[in-house]
Amino acid sequence: MSEQFDAVDIIRIKRDKGILSPAQIDWTIDAYTRGAIADEQMAALNMAILLNGMNREEISKWTTAMIASGERMDFSSLGKATSDKHSTGGVGDKITLPLAPLVAVFGVAVPQLSGRGLGHTGGTLDKLESIPGWRADLTNDEKMRQLADVGAVICAAGAGLAPADKKLYALRDVTGTVEAIPLIASSIMSKKIAEGTGSLVLDVKVGSGAFMKNLDQARELARTMVALGQDAGVNTVALLTNMATPLGLTAGNAIEVEESVEVLAGGGPQDVVELTVRLAEEMLACAGVKDADPAAALRDGRAMDVWNKMIEAQGGDPRATLPVAKESETIYAPADGVLVELDALSVGVAAWRLGAGRARKEDAVQAGAGIRMHAKPGALVRAGEPLMTLLTDTPEKFDRAREALDGAVVIAPEGSRPDYQLILDRIAEA
Repeated sequence: MSEQFDAVDIIRIKRDKGILSPAQIDWTIDAYTRGAIADEQMAALNMAILLNGMNREEISKWTTAMIASGERMDFSSLGKATSDKHSTGGVGDKITLPLAPLVAVFGVAVPQLSGRGLGHTGGTLDKLESIPGWRADLTNDEKMRQLADVGAVICAAGAGLAPADKKLYALRDVTGTVEAIPLIASSIMSKKIAEGTGSLVLDVKVGSGAFMKNLDQARELARTMVALGQDAGVNTVALLTNMATPLGLTAGNAIEVEESVEVLAGGGPQDVVELTVRLAEEMLACAGVKDADPAAALRDGRAMDVWNKMIEAQGGDPRATLPVAKESETIYAPADGVLVELDALSVGVAAWRLGAGRARKEDAVQAGAGIRMHAKPGALVRAGEPLMTLLTDTPEKFDRAREALDGAVVIAPEGSRPDYQLILDRIAEA
């Protein structure tokens, strides 16, 4: 078949800082998805976009073209509002687990399509798969039934949602163009919009353990994604949250599920509770629910009831004993003082090296591997007290995990205070 445009002409337009027309963008995404544009040509276009950017109209059209490459879910038959959350990924970020059932308590359906971990950031599905019997892969009919019956589902996205994104992401990953904000934003938002949610809250992480290392970059990404949501008719807001130190006291899989259940039981680490409640408030507000009290629903057991139903609906046993690592090793405080830094990236890499994460998509993860933290920034510690416990089934991994933690901990004299704020900003307008 003859093609409407020529790939080289498209590349030249972005190389020369020009603007692509809607028709050119539609053709580009369609042609690449069906193989009419070669990988090396799309790689060149991606690099031109990274260097020269895109305007709001281009990014919006790029996103809708990616959505059009596959199916789009529709939850209108549920008869209730839908709201979802997306995190850009961090260390110890188990927030989705308590958040989805918490929001469902208030009659808002939560279709949470999640992913698996790659590198130092943990995957929600990896955590949940440590629960005996739980399954991530559901049909669209199963998702709809569970949303109607339980109100919340956390599962894998089907292959039919934005297939262009899967192909584009794999190419960006090997061509140094992952960091292009138009491409990050359209990648995330094409899947979230195709998922069919009525409203969306974005948790954009900032800091060493996050994809975005500084606040200005994170704000740009958040504004871009909020604009894409608004352009698509999805009520979207973003919180910028701190990922300089891990969330909670665990980084791993089964141990993060355990900590999430503590939060659902009305306990758990203060930072995990704070962020869960704040995101729930934002999701409920976006869905039009007023005067809800998510903190009360954690304390009184209503969120736990929905969690148990959600896990059972996907074949899991919420009361089953979770896997435990066969081996452990403790790291001790080197001095007296105040723990003022516990670097998120270092902890994430160490947990990954212990077996909690994967380097390639096809790698297996260890359900019991990870790190328990016994102190967080702000805590007073004494020399020789446990700071972290490393967990793995394969003790030969301890050496490289310890290497990752070199320099991760900073202890300052008593009276020092860490410079830490959990929620850094809120973006509601593009």
